[in-house]
Amino acid sequence: MPTMCLPTPTSPRIAIVRLSAIGDVIHGLPVLCALRQRFPRAALAWVVEERAAALLRGHPSLDNLMTVPRGWLKSPKSVLHLRRQLRQFQADIAIDLQGLAKSALVARLTGARVRIGFGDEKGRELSWCLNNRLVRTTAPHIIDSNLELLRPLGIESPAVRFEIPETPADRESAERFLAEAKLTGDFAVINPGAGWPSKLWPAERYAAVGRHLGRAHGLPSLVVWAGRQERGWADEIVAGSEGHGRMAPSTSLTELAALLRRARLFVGSDTGPLHLAAAVATPCVGLYGPMPAERNGPYGPGQIAIQRMHFDGTSRQRRNASTDLMEAITVDHVCDACDRILQRRASGAA
Repeated sequence: MPTMCLPTPTSPRIAIVRLSAIGDVIHGLPVLCALRQRFPRAALAWVVEERAAALLRGHPSLDNLMTVPRGWLKSPKSVLHLRRQLRQFQADIAIDLQGLAKSALVARLTGARVRIGFGDEKGRELSWCLNNRLVRTTAPHIIDSNLELLRPLGIESPAVRFEIPETPADRESAERFLAEAKLTGDFAVINPGAGWPSKLWPAERYAAVGRHLGRAHGLPSLVVWAGRQERGWADEIVAGSEGHGRMAPSTSLTELAALLRRARLFVGSDTGPLHLAAAVATPCVGLYGPMPAERNGPYGPGQIAIQRMHFDGTSRQRRNASTDLMEAITVDHVCDACDRILQRRASGAA
């Protein structure tokens, strides 16, 4: 179906559907900001799973946040509750940023006459049947592809903005911890976790990067983590950092965002904290294995994505890909990228 500009009211009611995951929700935020810029009087809603909802609460461009529990589709009660919420919102337009049957079903449940979705390979499963305005995207990066879905609404090449809010409580929590940890000057953040085993980089290599940052730049590293397994990796990194590493406390997503805003550098693989760091304009070194860096790399000028091996396959195949893809990235590759960012920042400050 060809993309054409639709007649749109000056105060449309638009529902965005991006249920998960954290990094993907962050990649959808520029769509929300662009809609608010184009339609200042619009009513804008977002449907999301509970785990990622914290990033959207209090967002200045969002009017209505609807959350669903994980596994909601298996619960008739949850489906009916969501349908009631969606029908009360009375959407004119639904935008499916996820491109799956379940996200397209949510768009259908809104009752919106116009349901915009991907008309290319990003529109998977039965989403192309349930959405009725299909857009063929051409941009390599997923953020720009998401924004191309706005073409039927007359929005072309909008500025990329995230506008993740920071509450006074999160600001106070971050600044209190940094003062207690004696990290009131410049510091780096290292994140060893990832959503897939195939995206993990060895903890001992992160420790070596932490040693390099401390020795070469006098830059301590804050090691962030989520869950027991990542805490174990963080312990290993701090122990191997020769005193240059600090253990982060357990944080919520919004508390993590507050810490990342204050960091000089972020190092980690393709996962939510990397994209959160990029969204709050922290310089990043992203490590890429099974997913293409040109599609999922940290977004913005000056960000660096390292990928030494490429992999073609389905999402399931990427999830279960060999660790060789990540292990092809050496400590020297990462340290060199960190050096480039820090030297660039130093030259700019001078």
